[in-house]
Amino acid sequence: MLVGDGAVRSPAGVERLLQSLARNVATEASMSTLGADAEPDPLHRHTVRAYLDALRRIFVVEEQPAWSVRLRSRAPLRKSAKWHLADPSLAAAALGANAERLMGDMSALGLLFESLVVRDLRVLAQPHDGRIFQLRDAAGTEADAIVEVPDGRWLAVEVKLGGGDAIEAAAQSLRRVRDKVAADRAEQLVAMVVITALGFAYTRPDGVQVTPITALGP
Repeated sequence: MLVGDGAVRSPAGVERLLQSLARNVATEASMSTLGADAEPDPLHRHTVRAYLDALRRIFVVEEQPAWSVRLRSRAPLRKSAKWHLADPSLAAAALGANAERLMGDMSALGLLFESLVVRDLRVLAQPHDGRIFQLRDAAGTEADAIVEVPDGRWLAVEVKLGGGDAIEAAAQSLRRVRDKVAADRAEQLVAMVVITALGFAYTRPDGVQVTPITALGP
């Protein structure tokens, strides 16, 4: 099979890699992990790298790189990118997962929902030349998505399927991100947003906005 660069690829190998990517969507899985998870026959990491390069060229696979930002704390930033397929429906199809199966595996559904939000943020940011990153440090401070535009303004996003305690935890995580970045970057923070699957949009007393995915817009 020809993929992107004209080189011959194994259709079975590409299919196994796509299934592995689907199982590891919205995670920082390494090349070795993706290859080992390509059941039933693992792929060598060099093969995985070659296939991923080809899949990027035809816009099937997208990376969500780590955000490069100065932190007040000494906890080092993790540099690995998260993996996404161009649309989370591709991941569901690769796994053969219908609605019933997904509702029975909330962990997998949560990752697919995160990937859906990242896709929508990417689309909405493009007219503004914005880019989508993710942030995670060794101390556990994280944001599922950082949206940054060329003039340096940015917003921090956490994605949650549930409400209540999940939203509270997400808000705490976003506040930690705000408090840990260098002062000049904190001044450029436009918003902290928790994106949910359902509900209505509102702003918490701490300034964190809670918004259902259906309310996202330009």
